[in-house]
Amino acid sequence: MWDPDVYLAFADHRSRPFYDLVSRVGAERARRVVDLGCGPGHLTKYLARRWPGAVIEALDSSPEMVAAARERGIEATTGDLRDWKPKPDTDVVVSNAALHWVPEHADLLVRWVNQLPAGSWIGAQLPGNFETPSHAAVRALARREPYAKIMRDIPFRVGAVVHPPTHYADLLMDAGCRVDVWETTYLHQLTGAHPVLEWITGTALVPVRERLDKEGWERFRNELIPLLDDAYPPRPDGTTIFPFRRVFIVAEVGGGQRSPG
Repeated sequence: MWDPDVYLAFADHRSRPFYDLVSRVGAERARRVVDLGCGPGHLTKYLARRWPGAVIEALDSSPEMVAAARERGIEATTGDLRDWKPKPDTDVVVSNAALHWVPEHADLLVRWVNQLPAGSWIGAQLPGNFETPSHAAVRALARREPYAKIMRDIPFRVGAVVHPPTHYADLLMDAGCRVDVWETTYLHQLTGAHPVLEWITGTALVPVRERLDKEGWERFRNELIPLLDDAYPPRPDGTTIFPFRRVFIVAEVGGGQRSPG
């Protein structure tokens, strides 16, 4: 179960990639703006300010996140990104840190391009940190007993479906888009006790927490702490540097030359 409060504990750090992404979306005006994977809605509200007068459509797979978004005045709905289809007046589609949960997201992007009107924009940001020590530590611990049997069905390789930036550029250029694709590794400066653990508690550890009772969850966290503290030792001033790679995709539909085929 996704916990909006836990997720928002690092809201400043998590928000920066969203603003970096949306700043490159070139739509001056929009009739409808869609936020796919809207989370608790704190960033969806910015889309309404960026494109005043636009209809704001928001979707998330987590009922808890949707409830939090509605508390912020966002008319969000619960649904699967794979089932979403753009309405005819959709001019901007934004998906921030959500598509990596969908293994076939590259196919989704092409499908949306083919369904959107010419001149519309897609902006997506995908975490590309699957091979980092934080995720490796979680996988290693989950393979040990007594956790291995409980967690054998968790798709720990979900982040591995995030492709190199050139893959998305080629794919969307072949679909006739004008593209702007890049990657950035942020060096987040975190504070507090075990900050990397607290960070991944709101994201990567969500499926782990769902499968453990309270006692098992606390034991898992306590066993994970030394692994993470060893991988991300705090500086003498108490700051922990947490590198985080992200892949950004911005595409203008119909803005390029579609490849034959």
